[in-house]
Amino acid sequence: MGRAEAAAMIPGLALLWAAGLGDAAPNLPRLRLSFQELQAQHGVRTFRLERTCCYEALLVDEERGRLFVGAENHVASLSLDNISKRAKKLAWPAPVEWREECNWAGKDIGTECMNFVKLLHTYNHTHLLACGTGAFHPTCAFVEVGHRLEEPMLRLDLKKLEDGKGKSPYDPRHRAASVLVGEELYSGVAADLMGRDFTIFRSLGQNPSLRTEPHDSRWLNEPKFVKVFWIPESENPDDDKIYFFFRESAVEAAPAMGRMTVSRVGQICRNDLGGQRSLVNKWTTFLKARLVCSVPGVEGDTHFDQLQDVFLLTSRDRQTPLLYAVFSTSSGVFQGSAVCVYSMNDVRRAFLGPFAHKEGPTHQWVSYQGRVPYPRPGMCPSKTFGTFSSTKDFPDDVIQFARNHPLMYNPVLPVGGRPLFLQVGAGYTFTQIAADRVAAADGHYDVLFIGTDVGTVLKVISVPKGSRPNSEGLLLEELQVFEGSATITSMQISSKRHQLYVTSPSAVAQIALHRCTTLGRACAECCLARDPYCAWDGSACTRFQPTAKRRFRRQDIRNGDPSTLCSGDSSHPALLERKVLGVENGSAFLECEPRSLQAQVEWTFHRAGEVAHTQVLAEERLERTARGLLLRRLRRQDSGVYLCVAVEQGFSRPLCRLVLHVLSAVQAERLARAEEAAAPAPPGPKLWYRDFLQLVEPGGGGGANSLRMCRPQPGPRPQPGPHSVAAESRRKGRNRRMHASELRAERGPRSAAHW
Repeated sequence: MGRAEAAAMIPGLALLWAAGLGDAAPNLPRLRLSFQELQAQHGVRTFRLERTCCYEALLVDEERGRLFVGAENHVASLSLDNISKRAKKLAWPAPVEWREECNWAGKDIGTECMNFVKLLHTYNHTHLLACGTGAFHPTCAFVEVGHRLEEPMLRLDLKKLEDGKGKSPYDPRHRAASVLVGEELYSGVAADLMGRDFTIFRSLGQNPSLRTEPHDSRWLNEPKFVKVFWIPESENPDDDKIYFFFRESAVEAAPAMGRMTVSRVGQICRNDLGGQRSLVNKWTTFLKARLVCSVPGVEGDTHFDQLQDVFLLTSRDRQTPLLYAVFSTSSGVFQGSAVCVYSMNDVRRAFLGPFAHKEGPTHQWVSYQGRVPYPRPGMCPSKTFGTFSSTKDFPDDVIQFARNHPLMYNPVLPVGGRPLFLQVGAGYTFTQIAADRVAAADGHYDVLFIGTDVGTVLKVISVPKGSRPNSEGLLLEELQVFEGSATITSMQISSKRHQLYVTSPSAVAQIALHRCTTLGRACAECCLARDPYCAWDGSACTRFQPTAKRRFRRQDIRNGDPSTLCSGDSSHPALLERKVLGVENGSAFLECEPRSLQAQVEWTFHRAGEVAHTQVLAEERLERTARGLLLRRLRRQDSGVYLCVAVEQGFSRPLCRLVLHVLSAVQAERLARAEEAAAPAPPGPKLWYRDFLQLVEPGGGGGANSLRMCRPQPGPRPQPGPHSVAAESRRKGRNRRMHASELRAERGPRSAAHW
């Protein structure tokens, strides 16, 4: 924790920055799809069990083609191709006596005294390890799943249960964070019934069980564990380490600042056996460092201090993965969430830096400047860095130093020094993250799927910005994967099947990683989408295939510039044309809604009999809305052709042409009489539409596109109902004799008459 970090903790400065950041508008997705649209067109699938909640544990098994789900009193096995079909479920309730004992302890028997399955890991070729709360009696079991794809199996032997203490939490409200390496389980859990003794615990396997020092706030101070990963350090397995990600109350915070939450990354060595005389059955290699995700500012940094989830994105070199983490903020000034990216080299560098040290209760935390014993605390006993074969051989001064100095002084900063992507004032909080590395025409890109607490998934792509290693996150899609506003509790990706699996307290959902056909029906629209999964193949926006011939794929993820790639494309859809009717002194709505929410709409006007096109400028009678242009107090000279153009990334494309005819009151009344005279014909917009065409376009018919809507296609959207011009005309006829002041008072925005 350096001087810059200490300065950033000063609340007054940080809140000044936060107040300014809180005024920022949230990022808009390019495409927003509701649950109904996903269900109708894009194959979102859901799974739920009757009278069951709390779907939290997810395990993707590509080899068996199964998705294993842990929930309240159940383990389910679902098909990765379609979670709604071929589902198998296994009931695993807590014993009646455990539930009664839980109820006697003051817990709610209907909501807490159940077996909430929190942990699922692949144990071997035929079994899973499953652990649950067991009505506040943590318990584990080995679930037989077989190895044949044709006949999925799901069987549990209730006679061979294992004690789940130190593996699963007692309380269903607590998250479980664990990783199974070989036959050893590394967990971050509360090891007692009251939820006060939080520990990092190793169990199962051949090595002795180890844990952190209990009730020592320097080691762990009311932590909330988030994720655990096994990451190799070198080619020598003796150097392998386990990394824990959690948040906790900061022991290094000044007393005047009160309680402060910070995010952490902790490390332990896999071959740690504990100490010989001190730290017996305790970790001797445990160290932790602060994980910083903040926006630098002149008045101080704005910190996103609440770590919510971490995703490990591996590459060919398993020793240097990227870590994508989502954070929220505990600030009362503004609501915001952020994604920060960390490199393993930066994490390892923090553990090699100076230790944090405090002389006494009245002293500040400083960088330790004294002699550090050998071997350096935190180093694994191996031939790579020394001659010690076991932590039991470490000298006493090494063990004592490790016990008193678990905290590192320097924090781990994100790649680029700031968040990759953030949302402020969006009305939701990030809860989960998953990432996929995708091959595109101009390189590889990381696509992030971010879950929120309102049941939506954000699809964000990381693209280079300026010089390396700076990148920025672009929000491509916002998907409402659950019908209600449910918190997303877990996410997993099947890269092989291009599917995303998401859980909430009430259900499991499955959605494809891409929806190429939704991005547009023209080369420019497909290119502007900047989705690395998709490319223009000459006739449609389809799934990008890296092995396809280059001349048949058009894609520009880095810049999203279609001007060059699509210059020779002749497959543009026909320009939509629509006729709109208005009455003098009334209102007309010119509807034009681009599919992309990131596009800006510009309007030009061409009056009949004139050559020049003029830009529609803002004035008192005109109001721009997200769905079009509202004209009030219409005049006859407003008649003409209005062209709606979408501008995105500097590229413009016409969306539709709207022909506005403004009728006088006399013409409108004549139209009303014609409508009333056509009595046996059924009422509807087509009758007055025909009469109106005879009135303003003798012998005309309107054309094939006259009834098409200037709306994004494809995708069902609610259509506005037709408005009767005859009714408008009759009202105008009654009011023609009104006093001028009364007429002016009556004017205002009215419904548009459109077809």
